[in-house]
Amino acid sequence: MLEPCDPSPAKKSQKERNMEQKIWKEFPEELFEAVAARLPITDVFRFRSVCKKWNSLLTSHTFSQKHAQIPRHGLWFYTINDKRECVGAMYDPSLQKWHHSTIPALPNELALVPVASAWGLVCFFDTSSRGFCVCNPVTRSFKKLPAMSINVWTRFVVGMTLSGKRTSEGYKILFLRFDTEYEVYDSVTSSWTRPGGMLSTVKMPMSLDLTTKSVSIDGTIYFPCSRPDGIASYDTETMVWKQFVIPAPPHLRDHALAECGGQLMLVGLQTEDTDMRLCVWELQMMSLAWYEVDRMPDAWWLEFPGELVRNLKMTCFGNVDLLMLSLRSGDINQMVTYDIRSQEWLKVPGYIVPFVEKRQWKHEWIPIPCGTSFYPCLAASA
Repeated sequence: MLEPCDPSPAKKSQKERNMEQKIWKEFPEELFEAVAARLPITDVFRFRSVCKKWNSLLTSHTFSQKHAQIPRHGLWFYTINDKRECVGAMYDPSLQKWHHSTIPALPNELALVPVASAWGLVCFFDTSSRGFCVCNPVTRSFKKLPAMSINVWTRFVVGMTLSGKRTSEGYKILFLRFDTEYEVYDSVTSSWTRPGGMLSTVKMPMSLDLTTKSVSIDGTIYFPCSRPDGIASYDTETMVWKQFVIPAPPHLRDHALAECGGQLMLVGLQTEDTDMRLCVWELQMMSLAWYEVDRMPDAWWLEFPGELVRNLKMTCFGNVDLLMLSLRSGDINQMVTYDIRSQEWLKVPGYIVPFVEKRQWKHEWIPIPCGTSFYPCLAASA
């Protein structure tokens, strides 16, 4: 990294050196905190290593609150690889950079899969204990949730939403099993409850597995469902289920719900004969129909020739405002981001994978089965 070209201390006058010392010595601490609160998360962690005083200041509760009050629009993504260790990594789209060692990760002894998120918190499913936990991946604030009263099978989907406008007001997690059994966790009471059975008007099956994405809008959680195609929703405040029958776009394959500015979206693969398209649709609630708003550039499909296109699989990680998609076929795994607001497609640089058993780093493309988006926030506490 290039450093500023300052004159050497020997060439500076005594007056200049004294003035600099005086300025920095009398620099108001509250002003430093106000300036530091506007720094990106990565810079905050870098500044913490300068000295003990800065580390103490930047880890204080007051600084975390100030940092949380600054408007931010930079989503990050938390993903895991396809290896047995379930090693995680965080991707910063603004810098197009993967983070591993610079920001604390989750406990290594747990086999955690990210299944949902709300603001700066991520909900994980522990594949070893078949339980759930909530974590702030940036600060490592970690909380293991109590066991539910129903069995956790393999086919389920999880939704997560804030109880208010901030994580300090609490959050709720909805666990929905494929047989319509469900429970709701409330962080305020630190307990799971069974509000009742799902309405008979909500038809099953839904698309339920670890890669299924839910969407949360103003306390209501939305899930994709099929036969008939459409969306099911659960209002965490009124505890009311609803279902909307919405015909799927023709020739739709792998797909996921998304959200932008409170508007429900859909992203998925369309195949017709030998043609493959990755499209984005917007839901028109008045007509209950999907309308295409964008598609991935055709030139990008050149990386998947012939048979690879027909066997292509899509996985969606983040699905709020900014999408992260994994396109896999054979040995090829192309990851892209899509900004719904600006309609900008970008390729994601190579995923840096930590091999736990060798304690070393290696650059390579690997299939990433699960992930979610979150807002890096120091004040979000599990």
